[in-house]
Parts: sequence; structure tokens; C-alpha cells
Amino acid sequence: MRFTLSCIGKMKAGADKDLLDRYLERARKTGRGLGVAGIILNEMSESRAQRAADRKNEEATALLNSLSNGAQLVALDENGRHLTSADFSRKLESWRNEGVPEIVFAIGGADGHGPDVLSRADLKLALGTMTWPHQIARILLAEQIYRAMTIQSGHPYHRS
Repeated sequence: MRFTLSCIGKMKAGADKDLLDRYLERARKTGRGLGVAGIILNEMSESRAQRAADRKNEEATALLNSLSNGAQLVALDENGRHLTSADFSRKLESWRNEGVPEIVFAIGGADGHGPDVLSRADLKLALGTMTWPHQIARILLAEQIYRAMTIQSGHPYHRS
């Protein structure tokens, strides 16, 4: 199984990027023992369309075209489900046990996801009720992926 973080927009070098990279690397190391073959960051260009609806549709097309066969799509969305870290871990473990080859986590652009991404999503996931900048959402997601793996491996990082 592989995880892909497909994000609209690129993160600039700096403290935010360093923190993201740190959690991704921790998740990669912990994931090896759990059968996670890799964790990939896929940054896509933001649409330059004038209208928000057009931007969302263009970005949705790019995200959907990047999906591999058999991938489960998790769209981060403010109206998505609220899962505890333990529930999130169990969901990822369930997909792994079912033989899902890839889980793609999609973080949309500033306007959010287009309707095609939301209708295709196997899970719509919220990171809380607050609105987060896309860079911070990436860090939060990477940390939760790492946390999910520590839960699965019995590592004491997650204390409940």
C-alpha cells in the first residue's frame, strides 16, 4: 500500500515545509513495518482561471486524472466526517487489510474541491470545524498519518 498527498499549490521552503517533511519521513519509517511501501507528496499547480467555479473544476480534473486504478480517494473538506485519531487509524488499517493499493489524500486549492472530486471521494474528511491554511492542513494530515501508524504499531506516541 502507498499513500499519496495530492495537493493543489506548492509549499515554499521554510519552517512549514520542514515540519511537513519531518512528519512525512517519520510516517515513512514507521510505515515500512506495516506494509506501507511509500508516502508521496504530489503538488499540482493552481488553476489560473478567473472564476472560482472554473478554478475548482480545472483543479478537480487534475486531481482525478492523477488517480491510479484501485486508489481510495480521501478528500479533505470542511463538510467532511470528523474522525478521532484512533478511528482514522482503523480506517487506514481496514483499507490496508482489504488490499487497497493506494490511498490518495486530496487537498484542494483556495476555493476548495470541485464537485467531481467530492462525488468521487471514498471518504470526505474534515480536520475540525475551523478553517486551516492549505499549508497547515498538509502538516496536520501528515501528522495524523504518522499518528495512525504509531497507533497500529503500538508505539507510545499516541496516548489515549
